[in-house]
Parts: sequence; C-alpha cells; structure tokens
Amino acid sequence: MEIGIIGTGYVGLTSGACFAHIGHKVWCVDNDKAKIDVLLSGRMPIYEPGLDKVVAENVKSGRLIFTTSIADAVKNCRVLFIAVGTPPKDTGEPDLSYVEAVAREIGENMTEYTVIVEKSTVPVQTGKWVKRTIDRYNRRNTPYDVASNPEFLREGSSLNDFLYPDRIVIGCGTERARELLLEVYKPIEGRKLVVDLESAELIKHASNAFLAMKISFINAVANVCEKSGADILKVAEGVGLDKRIGMAFLNAGIGYGGFCFPKDLRAFIRIAEELGYDFRLLKEVERVNEEQKDRFVKKIEGLLWNLRGKTVGMLGLAFKPNTDDMRFAPSIDIIAHLKREGVTVKAYDPQGQERAKLLMPDVTYCKDPYEVAEGSDCLAIVTEWDEFRELDLKRIKGLLKLPIIVDGRNVFDPKKMEELGFIYRGIGR
Repeated sequence: MEIGIIGTGYVGLTSGACFAHIGHKVWCVDNDKAKIDVLLSGRMPIYEPGLDKVVAENVKSGRLIFTTSIADAVKNCRVLFIAVGTPPKDTGEPDLSYVEAVAREIGENMTEYTVIVEKSTVPVQTGKWVKRTIDRYNRRNTPYDVASNPEFLREGSSLNDFLYPDRIVIGCGTERARELLLEVYKPIEGRKLVVDLESAELIKHASNAFLAMKISFINAVANVCEKSGADILKVAEGVGLDKRIGMAFLNAGIGYGGFCFPKDLRAFIRIAEELGYDFRLLKEVERVNEEQKDRFVKKIEGLLWNLRGKTVGMLGLAFKPNTDDMRFAPSIDIIAHLKREGVTVKAYDPQGQERAKLLMPDVTYCKDPYEVAEGSDCLAIVTEWDEFRELDLKRIKGLLKLPIIVDGRNVFDPKKMEELGFIYRGIGR
C-alpha cells in the first residue's frame, strides 16, 4: 500500500521508516527543504538509535521517498498521516495552524477516496475542524474520511515501540476507514483498539497525563523520603511490585521533560477548561514537576553555601538518554537558574550537545565528562546516560575542586560514593 506521512519530525520520520520496513511504499513530506535535503543525502536530522539504518535500507529499496510536495503524496496515497508539529502557545493550548494548513492542501489536491489520519497529538474534537477545513477546499467533492491514530513512541526506543506496540489505537467513524487502517497495520502484531474519533484523540492526552502524574507522585514521595530518612528506591520497589501499579515511571529525579509530557499536560488542562472542567489534579502534577528542578538547584546551593562565582559541571543535557532532544529538557531551567545566581556552567552530553549550543550559548561545552569535572566545584548529573555509570570515579574525584556530586537521576549508590570520599546527594535517598 502507498502511504503518505506529512511531517518528518521524531514521529513522522520514525513512523514513515517503520511503515516502509513492514512493506508499504511511503512518501515522507516536509515543507522544510533543508531537512529533506539532509534526508536525501543519507544523513539524519535527529538522533534515534537504529533509525539511520532503517531509513537507508528502505530508501535503497525504493519503499521510502522524501519530498517537499504534499500534492505528490496526495496523488499517490490513499492513506495520509498528519504528523506535523503542534507547539504550545503561551496559553498552553497547542498551535494547530500547521495541521490546518496540511488539511487545506489535502482538500485542494484530493482526486480519489482518501483516509486522512491525525498522527500528531491534538486536542479532542480537532478531527471535526480537520473535516471542516477539508470540506471548504474539497471543490471536487472527493470522498474521504478523517481518522485518529495517536502515537505512543518513546524517544530512544521508538523503532521497537512502533514494531512491537502495547496497543494500536484507531479512531474512525466508517467501516471503510476502519478496514483500510487495519490493513495498514496488518503486518504488526498486537492489540488493535478501534474506537470513535474523539475517544482516540483523548486516549493520547490521558495516557501522557497519567504517566506524568506517576513521575510527579514518586518525586513528591521522594521529598518525603528525604525528610523522614527513607530510601525512595526501596519505597518505589515496594510500591511498584503491586501489579495494579507497576514499576514503570517510578524513578525519582528532577522531573519529566521532552516535547510530549509538558506540552500534552498543559494542553489537556486547557482542553478541560474549555469544556468546563477544572482539572486541578493535573495542575498540581505540573507544579510538582517545576518545583523539582528548583529543589535540585537548592541541593547544589546547600552543599556549596554560595553559588556566585562557583563552577558547576553538568553531565547530561537531553531530557532523557538515547536522544538528542532538548525540547523542555529540565537542564534548560536548571542551567538558567544557576546562571542567574552567578554560576559558571560546564556541560557534556553524548548526543544533545549541538542542539543545546543553540539554546544555551553561554555554557562551556566539553568533549567528555572528565573535562567537565576538571576545576568544577560540584558535579551535577542531569541525564542518566549509561556511559556516566561507567565513569572512573577516582579520576573524577581528583579533577574536581571539591568531591561533591549531586545526582539528579540516582545513578550511583550513596554508600559506595561515600566510601570513595565523595560528598554525595541523590533524590529521595
């Protein structure tokens, strides 16, 4: 089957590559010519483990095509996935202007029955606006359906998540669209849940909001652990062994980041307000998350006494390991807070460094963790990259001005660190 993916960000590029991998011919479209040129040259605009190989294999086979022309994709494909960005406005609601622009161009170019699928995370009832827009520009009166197929891809493991999913959610209102989308996903095993369009739109927001809530909950419990002498790792294990709860997302730290959780949580709060419901629970989830970053800076300050004139070395910048994504990364707010206090920040991240330089040019970027540690008054761990677990800690200790490590991801064991002579602080320990 020929499939169109409009938008080649994390979701669009991964989805397009995986659809090609399972045998479809995929047209990946983006209006950013520079990005398409990068892809056509065989390079990747993002870091995602294994994605470069899948893209290269399917470009070579002719199953994956990159273009800037939506019209070409509409002409050749009977299923079109809209995977463009929906960045947050100042109000918290998502900017859907890109979705509208794509819907308009699809309407102008359709000549055969097409299923237009929302792949971007959008508010409930967006499908009605997509349909209204297509109707306005569908001057040939070409038959079509609008559907929703929310993504549940985790950056750093998106290929596995796509090919071996927990569930595939399809929201549509006609049997014709249902059959076509089930045919698209036929090569992939897993639970296929077919629901109405509005329910599919809400499933994604509800899922991300619930996971964000688990993170804020365990971070709040970690704060109680610090005040009571309990160990959050032991508490989380005891809680997570309850099969009704599970261990996933019970890792205490400096809070969630990335493009999905912060944006989707604010959008869900806003959606609820527009529908007449004050979702105060989610507002508290957001407040706890913001507070957690400030608490991390206070930990550093509590060990250094005064921050002004000090140098803090930061290990990790991306919002999570195995990605270069800096969007809403906790490191951004933490560094901004430290800079306001007169701190010099040195930093290293295995993949996120180049993107970080564009956002924070006033940081000293280093070639490895040891250069970060050299001459720093304190070392702060912000992203739990595996390579940080393998550090030569004796060497790190010798390079630091003071043997202080503030671990925002509980990478190390406190007893071992104390035995090595470090002044060590984790989260909830």
